[in-house]
Amino acid sequence: MNRVILTPAALPSSALAELRQWLGITTGNDDNALSALIAAALETCEAFIGAMPLEAACEERLDGRCGWLTLATRPVQSIAAVDAIASDGSRSTLLAPDWEADLGADGTGRVRLARPSTRIAVRFTAGLASEWGALPDGLRHGIVRLAAHQHREREGSGASPTPPTSVAALWRPWRRLRLA
Repeated sequence: MNRVILTPAALPSSALAELRQWLGITTGNDDNALSALIAAALETCEAFIGAMPLEAACEERLDGRCGWLTLATRPVQSIAAVDAIASDGSRSTLLAPDWEADLGADGTGRVRLARPSTRIAVRFTAGLASEWGALPDGLRHGIVRLAAHQHREREGSGASPTPPTSVAALWRPWRRLRLA
C-alpha cells in the first residue's frame, strides 16, 4: 500500500490512562514509550482487522488509469481531493468534473478519472471511529492489552509478531476476510 497518513489520529490522555491503569503504572516517567506502544498496537490492529481503527487524514498514490480505482485503506469516510502527479513530481489538483468518487457500504473508497494521468494522489479520511472513546470496546481493549503485552515483554525474549490469543479473540469479530 502506498499510503501516507497526513494527519494521524489524536490519542487522548484517556488512552494512555487506560494503558497505565492496565499496567499498574502511577507515574508519568514512561509516557512517551507507552504512547509509542499504543501507536504500534493501533497499526497492528489495522493489519489484523483490515480496517483503520481511528479516523485519520490520509493520501494514497495510484496509477492514473481510467476506470474505477480502489483505495487500499478502509473504511473510507470521505474523499476530499485528487491530484494529478506529473512525471517530474509536480502536482495539480483535479477539478470535480475530472474525477468522481464512490463510497461503498463496506467502507471501500473508489475514484474514477475522466482522463488518464500518469499517477494520482487521493486525499481522504478513513477510520472506524472518530475518537478513542468511540472505538468499540473489544477493539479498544485489545489495543490496550497488546500495548501492555509489548511493554511487559520488552525485557524478555521479545514479543511475538502476532497478537496474543486473548487480543486476537477481541479483534476477531471485526476482522475482514477475503476469499481467494
